[in-house]
Amino acid sequence: MSKRDFYEILGVNRDASDEEIKKAYRKLAMKHHPDRNPDNPAAEEKFKEAKEAYEILSDSQKRSAYDQYGHAGLDQQAGMGGGGGAGFADAFGGIFDEIFGGRGGGGGGGRSNIYRGADLRYNLEITLEQAAHGTETKIRIPTMEVCEPCNGSGAKPGTQPKTCPTCGGSGQVRLQQGFFSIQQTCHKCHGTGRFIAEPCKHCDGAGRVKQHKTLAVKIPAGVDEGDRIRLSGEGEHGVNGGPPGDLYVQIHLKQHAVFTRDHNDLHCEMPISFTAAALGGEIEIPTLDGAAAIKIPAETQSGRVFRLRGKGIKGVRSHTHGDLMCHVVVETPVNLTERQKELLRELEESSRDNSGKHNPRSKSWMDKVKDFFAE
Repeated sequence: MSKRDFYEILGVNRDASDEEIKKAYRKLAMKHHPDRNPDNPAAEEKFKEAKEAYEILSDSQKRSAYDQYGHAGLDQQAGMGGGGGAGFADAFGGIFDEIFGGRGGGGGGGRSNIYRGADLRYNLEITLEQAAHGTETKIRIPTMEVCEPCNGSGAKPGTQPKTCPTCGGSGQVRLQQGFFSIQQTCHKCHGTGRFIAEPCKHCDGAGRVKQHKTLAVKIPAGVDEGDRIRLSGEGEHGVNGGPPGDLYVQIHLKQHAVFTRDHNDLHCEMPISFTAAALGGEIEIPTLDGAAAIKIPAETQSGRVFRLRGKGIKGVRSHTHGDLMCHVVVETPVNLTERQKELLRELEESSRDNSGKHNPRSKSWMDKVKDFFAE
């Protein structure tokens, strides 16, 4: 059975360009591919027919022989079958490159292998006062710097890295499997495109060495737990001339002896004596800006909160200061003398006959307990 004309199979004119031939083949291959037509033997035959036509017409020498002598001219080149003809993977190379992340064929073009340096994080612990008012401090961080003896090349001084013989300097190798072609990172050079025959002894061929550097960090007033300060370009150096990463200084607040922080507000417990709570008076409490006086009304109960407006912290993104919340804690006297105990018993006896008047919360609670057991 005589073969059909290759141009007819692909549906193109005899003067069609290489791009037109490739487009026509791609269209037919996608339409008749066996994986798309598992129950259609005719589709597989058409796919093989289109593939053969494309392999001939995409090769300039074979196409020239075919144009002059037809199918007979190809019989003389039978031994050259796998030489220069294009296949399914070549026609669809652009698509597979996009899918698998390739950047070109197996030649010396390849990818540039320029990478940005890694970002670093430094945990910085500061006091509440430093967070409220701002401060400036110095930190010492580990970092990867360019190796001076080899100037970052990774090769022994006096030598230079060579082009990787496996990938030809592209950093990628193409694996052919059936109709499909997949690009992978070269296992010999790990994508760098270079091969170091004699590594630098100072950096073991890495081109970078671990060092420490000291940086000044300005802490703005109002920073809070978990806030980050970015130092641009102070991260690790890039690879092959890539830009450096950034350094992020993460703020952590030390536990304070007096205050706890809630965003821009401060809280503190204010212990007062039994007498001060009963009779009232004025006490002095600390703030971040100095001492402040609070007037305690008579008959103040434990747990009452006094608010001092504007005595908190002005946050980094706030326009006003927070408040200071003072939580009253009535302290029960301890280590009493016999005379003091006697006076307290007299006080208890004098108020027992009218406990509802002197201890209203206690009486209210006892009434609720009685009602509970009466049900």
